[in-house]
Formats: sequence, structure tokens, C-alpha cells
Amino acid sequence: MTAEHDDLRDAADTPVDDEHAHRLPASDGDELNEVERLVEDAVAWLNQDPDPETHHELHMLLRRVGANDTDAVSDLRSRFGSRLAFGTAGLRGEIAAGPNRMNRVLVGQAAAGLAAFLLERAHPGTTPSVVIGYDGRTKSDVFARDTAEIMAGAGVRAVLLPRLLPTPLVAFAVRELGVSAGVMVTASHNPPRDNGYKVYLGDDDQGSQIVPPADGEIAAQIDRVATTRSVLELPRSDAYELADESLVERYVEATAAVAGGRAERAPLSVVYTAMHGVGWETIARVLDAAGFPRPALVEPQIAPDAAFPTVAFPNPEEPGALDLSFERAREVGADLVVANDPDADRLAIAVPDPSSTDGYRALTGNEVGMLLGWRAAEAAAASGWAGDAPALACSIVSSPALGAVARAHGLRFAETLTGFKWVSRTPGLVFGYEEALGYLVNPGTVRDKDGISAAIALLDLATQLAATGRTIADRLDEFSARFGHYGSAQISLRVTELSQIERVMQRLRADPPGDIGGLPVERIDDLAHGGDGVAPSDVLRLHLDGARVMVRPSGTEPKLKIYLDAWSDTGSVPERRDAVVELLQRLEGGMRDRIS
Repeated sequence: MTAEHDDLRDAADTPVDDEHAHRLPASDGDELNEVERLVEDAVAWLNQDPDPETHHELHMLLRRVGANDTDAVSDLRSRFGSRLAFGTAGLRGEIAAGPNRMNRVLVGQAAAGLAAFLLERAHPGTTPSVVIGYDGRTKSDVFARDTAEIMAGAGVRAVLLPRLLPTPLVAFAVRELGVSAGVMVTASHNPPRDNGYKVYLGDDDQGSQIVPPADGEIAAQIDRVATTRSVLELPRSDAYELADESLVERYVEATAAVAGGRAERAPLSVVYTAMHGVGWETIARVLDAAGFPRPALVEPQIAPDAAFPTVAFPNPEEPGALDLSFERAREVGADLVVANDPDADRLAIAVPDPSSTDGYRALTGNEVGMLLGWRAAEAAAASGWAGDAPALACSIVSSPALGAVARAHGLRFAETLTGFKWVSRTPGLVFGYEEALGYLVNPGTVRDKDGISAAIALLDLATQLAATGRTIADRLDEFSARFGHYGSAQISLRVTELSQIERVMQRLRADPPGDIGGLPVERIDDLAHGGDGVAPSDVLRLHLDGARVMVRPSGTEPKLKIYLDAWSDTGSVPERRDAVVELLQRLEGGMRDRIS
């Protein structure tokens, strides 16, 4: 045990004896009983919290509860009335005290539960193992070190990455080191005060994210720890390993190989932003290894900064997130803008657009997915194959355009539930993506979305196009000419009560629309019971002539999400584009009327 943890134990072992912390607010009946239970739970939590910051925060909240502060009671209910669910995305939430927040108690319970799961499923006589990584968010390094110590204390071989690194490094390390599991401490592109805990499995899962039933089994082990032991009683050990720098070098080498070097390249002016995350140090090394020149940098966003001071939300999809990138691009006359999200597992691309007030247009995730999918299909067709054809895959809410590419090249095509935990498991996969800026271009190396390897693939494509006097925008037009023009749009209905989403879904099922915006609905697929090789999910898929509508509740936010897709292969490219724009407008108007 380190001296730091001895000090933290001393702080956390001090019982709460402040009279205001125990005194309950004046109330009646059931509410008093509820608040009393919450206070008891909070005091028990407080007395096992090894973090001086959240310990003090909760102590002060209990004082306010005891002083009849109604806002404090509401806050206490939010923190202790439920628990962050451990699911197929692991854990994710705001950093604060309580079981419905991210903190060292919750992480300690998660680490112990995951260790118990790994020990239980290990073959007799073998020692399970885990690799642990972390990004630059608040407390990421602390949560990672806690995990390493608790894993080692439980008898699991634990390997901690040498410093803060992108999420794809953990997905890579699970396969490269042959370990049983991987943990990445990150909240990706969530708001600044959030953090999270992402889990991968090795062995037969080949480094993919967890899926059922493993997520439920891990959750059960975590709950068992939470209800039977204080985190201060969990055995810890500093006998964990630090991964060698050569692991990072092997990732750099494997990712640089994505560029291939099959054709002539022409130099481009490129702007890059790390969005205050951890992408730059790694992607710079990959660019060097792949033979690409260094890009112009958005300097205020290039170093890791947990406060994310220049963006409201550190997500390249959010309005305004790329403003500084566009400013820098105008300064240097950039041909291309490349952006990673804070943990570098996503990629955003922008291209010059004279019609835009910014002078640049961010491509949609579907547009980038089309281009990279076409690139992968051409490479697969050129290399040939024996046996089953390679596969392209995307989530069910992504554009049908990838299916058109697969058919044209004789490849298999798969649609999966949302999330790379599903996309990455497609047999024979050579490329997969989801519309939320996630791309898997090298499944033989990383079984998860990877914004760094995707950037290298896109740069390879762009520089090859430049060698023939063409641009990414030209390539999109070529796509429309060959496969048809595909367009997409989204409607997000944010609600205050989740029951509102349930009512909309029930209404659509009970009284399905015969048309949307005047376009006849040809067929409706209710995926509540699965179908077409997709596991059961609360999704409605509506088929129309030249269009599709997907309706589903968000898995991470109180939103109803509606995905609109339309396509046309009639007329010239401008005529196809105009037809799709009109279709999307009609679909959006019709769906807004339906859910209002």
C-alpha cells in the first residue's frame, strides 16, 4: 500500500459525527422514511470514501440536508436514489460522491467486481490478466491506479499503460498482450465533469467491448461487492506492471501500415485538433511513421486539458466545437480539417465549402463511412479472397449506402445494433462504422472504433485523390454517380420524463403511420423481438420508397432519436442531391408532426 493510500484511509476512516450530518429535515411519513434511508446510505458511503475531495463534498451535503435545505435533499436523492448501471458501455457519469456518480468508491467496487468475474471464468491453474489505460480527464489516472492496485490485490495480473493514452491503445493492447480483459478510464466526448469505465474482453472475444451476458455477470459481481464490503477492506497491491513503451511503438507501426503506400500521394494542407484530448502525441508518431507531413495545429486545443476550456462540449459533432479548427484552416488555407474527440476513438473531417459562412463543412459520419467503406471494398476486391467473402458492417441507424457498396463489390454486408461492441463482432469484417463518427478500418489490429487509424486511412485517400487533381468533395460526387446519392438527417426529442419516450413508442406501435410527409410507408419492422440477425431492441424501422426512418430511445441520454435516410439514383448528381434534400425535408416534417 502506498503512503498516499495510507493518508486517504486515515481521512476516510474518520467517522461522521457532525450533528447536522445526522439530523434529518423536518418532514412527514413516507418522505421522512425515504430521506432517512438515503442519509443512512450516504453516511455508510462517506465512511468508506478514500477521496478527500468527494468525502468533503458529501459531508457538506449531509450538513445541508440536516439543515432542511430542500435542494440538498433533492441532490441526495439524485446521488443515492439509484446506482450507475454497469452495462455494455461499462460505467459513465458525473464525477461526484454517491453510487449514481463516478468516484473512487464506485470504481473500487467495479474493479473488485470485474476481478471476481475474471477469476471465476479463468481456466483452472491459470491467472487472469487485465490491461488498464486512462486519458486526460479529471481523476482518470487515479481511477486507473485504483483499478490496478485492486486487481493486483485480488490476484489478477494487472498491466497499467505507461501514461495517458488514447482509448484505441487499450483495445490494441488486449489483443497484443493476450490478456483476459482491458479497462479504459474515459468518458470519451461527454461533458467535462464526466468520467467513465469501459471494459473489453480478450480470449474468444478478441478484444471487443463486453456484450450480454458478460455485462450482467460483471454487474452482479459489482453489486455483490457493493453490498458486502467496504472498499477500504478490499486488498490492494502495488505489484502491478507498467507496460513497456514498445507496446505503444507496436501500435504506431501497425496503425501507420493502414496507409499502405500503394499509390502516389500529393501533399495537402491539413489542420488537426485533439479537442483538448490525448490524441496528438500518438497520431503525430503515426503520421511520421506513415510518411505524412505534420499538420498545422489548433494550438489552444492540442494539449490534454480536463477543463476543456474552448468548447462547451468536447464532441466534434456539437455545434461550435470545430470553430477554432475552421479559424485555423482559414489562416493556412487548409485542404482538410482532421479532428479527434478527447480519447481519440472518433474522427471528424471537414472540407472547404465556399457556400458556408465558415468556409468549411464538416462531413457527416455517414459520408466519411461511405468513403472509407468504398476504400476498404476496393482493397478487398483487389486482393481477392478464398472462401466466404469479406464483410462490411455498420449499425442499423447508419446509412444504407454501405450496403450498396458491398453489393457492387461482391462483399457481404451486415447491419448490427448500435455500438462497436456489435459491429466489431461481424465475421470476416474488413470495415465497420457507425454514424456517430466511429470507424473501424483495421479489425485485425483493433476491435473497436479508432479515430487515429481512421484519420490515416482518410489522409491516404485524400492524398491519393490529390495526386490526380481531385478532392474529397469530388470523391463524394463520384460516390453519388456510381452508387446513388445518399443523405441523412436526425431528430432528437429531449424529454424530462422517460415515460414520454415510452408513450411515443407505444403510440407508434399501436397506430403505425400509413405515410410520412405524404410518402407511403411500405413496411414497418418492429425490432422489439429481434430480426434480420439483430438482437431484440426497442427500435422501429419504417421502409418507404427511396427512404427509411429509424426510431429508438437513446441509450445514454433522455432523448428519443429519429434517423432519417433517403437516396436517389435517378438523373444527374445535382438532380439526385436535390431529390434527396426534398425527401429528407418531407420526412422531417412528417415525423415532427407524428411525435408532437
